[in-house]
Amino acid sequence: MSKIVIFDHPLITHKVSMMRDKNTPSKDFRELLDEISLLMGYEVTRDLPLEEVEIETPICKTKQKMLAGRQIGVVPILRAGLGMVDGILKLVPAAKVGHIGCYRDPETATPVEYYCKLPVDAEQREIIVVDPMLATGGSAIMAINFIKAKGVKNIKFMCLIAAPEGLKALSEAHPDVDIYIAAMDDHLNEHKYIVPGLGDAGDRIFGTK
Repeated sequence: MSKIVIFDHPLITHKVSMMRDKNTPSKDFRELLDEISLLMGYEVTRDLPLEEVEIETPICKTKQKMLAGRQIGVVPILRAGLGMVDGILKLVPAAKVGHIGCYRDPETATPVEYYCKLPVDAEQREIIVVDPMLATGGSAIMAINFIKAKGVKNIKFMCLIAAPEGLKALSEAHPDVDIYIAAMDDHLNEHKYIVPGLGDAGDRIFGTK
């Protein structure tokens, strides 16, 4: 089954609470999302492999450990996932970025895919799929389906807020994908929005509502 990590760091909890506030402007919302993504990135990248290399300090030659082998790819689910990319890139500047476009049909609440572009060597990378909200889980499941279809084996999913319904659906559909969550919320309402949530993340990031 999926490894599920729900963060309890006070800085992350504090920043998520600020993002929930309906009076938080888009500029502050974007900055908070970027900061939380960076903080979460430390844990998401915890198991990156290291190798011993020889370097020379101002004092002597020495063998020390540096990142080895597996490289990182970041794939945001458009459009709200874009707000989480820079935080990870600050930690791993060499990571490549792909994009997957999904939207939720307002009548059926099911995801519709309209775009998929991954790094050409995606199958050789550890891919971190990012999306602020895990509501029904439909978009995340669809995005990971597309990524697996490209031959990618090593995938993680990172989100800001999750509903129990979405977490259950994603972990059952992709039990080999580890899931990282900044805050676990209560339930979905009749419109399939997370409660208490923070509203539409894309609108709040880009100031479109």
